[in-house]
Amino acid sequence: MSTNPAEAAATSLGITYSLLRHGPASSVQEAALAQGVEVRDLVKTLVVRRADDDYVLVLVPGDRSISWPKLRALLGVNRLSMPDAATAKEATGYERGTITPFGAAKPWPVIADERTKGRTINLGAGERGVGLRVAADDAVAALGGSFADVTDEAA
Repeated sequence: MSTNPAEAAATSLGITYSLLRHGPASSVQEAALAQGVEVRDLVKTLVVRRADDDYVLVLVPGDRSISWPKLRALLGVNRLSMPDAATAKEATGYERGTITPFGAAKPWPVIADERTKGRTINLGAGERGVGLRVAADDAVAALGGSFADVTDEAA
């Protein structure tokens, strides 16, 4: 089987990872169960628009959601938004539900929620039913990203 862009990018960055093929999941809880991890270690990569053609990739634990006030304060902006699915695909090269910072169409800045620091996390791998298990610290460092408090408990 050929390497997908996310796997190729992780390899080229020297990241140690495991590729997980887990099949379809209809919820974060189902996906975590299929991958044998806690929901908090199943990390969503969310595309956030700062301005036209200016995005940030935010790594959010599965049991949390973006805190818009915290993220706006961190980025020093008054307005942020989530692009529609087509725009997110154009910005990253990936469909929603498969988005990963590895191998994205452009190397957008990466902000990982501080609760992922020191943990092993599972990220999307660019295709449905596939994930990358990585050490968050190694992945964020290799991607030139940073850790910050940018989430709240999920409602």
